[in-house]
Amino acid sequence: MKYDNNRPPIAVILAGGTASPVDPMTNSSATCMLLVGGSVILERMIRNCLSCGISQFVLVLGHGADEIKQFVNKAFRGVRVTYVINDRYRDANTGYALRVAASTIGSSEFIRLDADMVFDAKILRQLTDSDSPDAFCIDSNSVLADGKINVTADDQKHLRAVGTSVDPKLATGASIGIEKISAATAPLLFAELALLMQECAPLRVDLDAAYARLLDKGTVIHALDVTGLNWTKVDTAEGLATANALFRSPITTVSRGQQRALDEAAEREPHPT
Repeated sequence: MKYDNNRPPIAVILAGGTASPVDPMTNSSATCMLLVGGSVILERMIRNCLSCGISQFVLVLGHGADEIKQFVNKAFRGVRVTYVINDRYRDANTGYALRVAASTIGSSEFIRLDADMVFDAKILRQLTDSDSPDAFCIDSNSVLADGKINVTADDQKHLRAVGTSVDPKLATGASIGIEKISAATAPLLFAELALLMQECAPLRVDLDAAYARLLDKGTVIHALDVTGLNWTKVDTAEGLATANALFRSPITTVSRGQQRALDEAAEREPHPT
């Protein structure tokens, strides 16, 4: 694992969903404000980013925007955070939500994350350390059911197709909801989103449809297989239970140097025979 590469400067977190469908006790809050292992989901995400050297954030907000702002401003004083409000969050899909932040992101390199995810920081480290300018994190062991964002990839691990329409039987894996977009590709992505919004109902544009069009036009997107590392979406009660089973302890920010020492120590430990 590399530790000294330049990292993408911006994390774009789509946190503009509706009230949590997971826990009736917290249905006035956004899902990203639920607790997992003693830490708020959004806090886990931001600390994982900070651990990987990502220090700039764009948060796209909708439901619970004031609560999220207050929490982030208190928990992460001094961290550069820009808030973008998606006023149409009740009806908008992911494509529209990201497009709302286009002028804020500009042509910057960024990592896009869904705010209802809990994941091992190693996933993000692998992505930021990847030499591929554009990359999707995929899990080849994820349940490739209809309705998932499935992908197919060739022998060079380049994406060939992405979306819910990809036949699960032919899929290489499922997208987990974390992508790296290069400075060169960002304007192309936003342009495709704009075109899609002209061609169909703007609020219903899915982000994977824009990615699919980029692939059709020759953009190379790497499939980064993170199979074996822990992650889950918290969009159901089962997802919340899974998250708490996988991540039992409160989150801490581990620097890249500290992580290197931990990894090197783990490699020196004798393996059982």
